[in-house]
Amino acid sequence: MNTMATIKPPSPNFSPLKQSIPSLTQPWISCKLPIATDSIAAAFVSSNSNRERGHAAVSVAFNPSGNYELSLFDDDEENAQKCPPPLPPTEGRFEVVIDNDIILRLDLTPFHTATGIASPLSVEPKEFLERTIGFTINYTKEDPNDPRELSEYGEIRLWFVRLDAAYPWLPVLLDWRAGELARYAAMLVPHQMSLKMGVVFNPEALELFVMNKVFIVYNWLKQQNVPKPRLRASDMARMLGFGIGDELFDLIDKHPFPPS
Repeated sequence: MNTMATIKPPSPNFSPLKQSIPSLTQPWISCKLPIATDSIAAAFVSSNSNRERGHAAVSVAFNPSGNYELSLFDDDEENAQKCPPPLPPTEGRFEVVIDNDIILRLDLTPFHTATGIASPLSVEPKEFLERTIGFTINYTKEDPNDPRELSEYGEIRLWFVRLDAAYPWLPVLLDWRAGELARYAAMLVPHQMSLKMGVVFNPEALELFVMNKVFIVYNWLKQQNVPKPRLRASDMARMLGFGIGDELFDLIDKHPFPPS
C-alpha cells in the first residue's frame, strides 16, 4: 500500500493547534497548513508509517498552473511569505452577495438568485465546476472599531451553517483559487485569530470537517456522473492541507451508502 504523504517527526517549534491561513479580510489561498495525523484520517494519510503516530506539519501551496507543491516543516518565515499572492476571483463566477439584513434573516434567496440553484436536486454541476461560486459579504459592523474578522461574527457563521446544511456538497463548487474554500471552512470550523498567522483552526475540528466533506462530495459527484470524482474530492481536501488516498475511496465504493 502506498503512502499518501511523507510524514516526519514534529519539529521542536511545531504547534499542532495552528493552521496558518492569511486574513479573512481579503481573498486568499491556503499557504501553510500544519495538520495532526493521530486521528481518524491518519490511516489514509500515512498508512505505511512504522513510527509512533504523532503530529506532522504539511505545508500546501496551490500553483496557479493547476499543480500542487508539497513541502515539509518550512518554519522559515521569509520562505513562508513567498507563497503566491491571492488570485483574483475567477472571471464570470457566480457571485453571491449578502448583507446584514440577509444574514440576520437567514435568507438564502441571494444564493438561489445568483446561482439559479432552486433546490439541492436541481443542480447541473458541470457549469458550476467551470465557473465556480464566490461570496461578497457586505457586513456593516455596529461598532466600526470592532476588531473581529467576519468569521468571528456568530450571525454570519450561522448564515453559512444554514447554507451548508441545505447544500452540503457546495465546497466542491467554490472558487478555490481565490480562497473561497478556506474562507468557507473558516465560517464552519472552530478557530481563533492570530495577528501573525491569521486563522488558527482547531486541527481536529478541521480534520472532521474535511473528512465529512470528502464523503459527501465524492458520493454527490458520482451520483451526478462527474468525471474523476476521486480526483476532485482529493483536490478539495488537499486545498485544506489533507492528502487523501485511494484506500479511502476503495472502502467507500466497497460499502456504498445507500446500499446498492
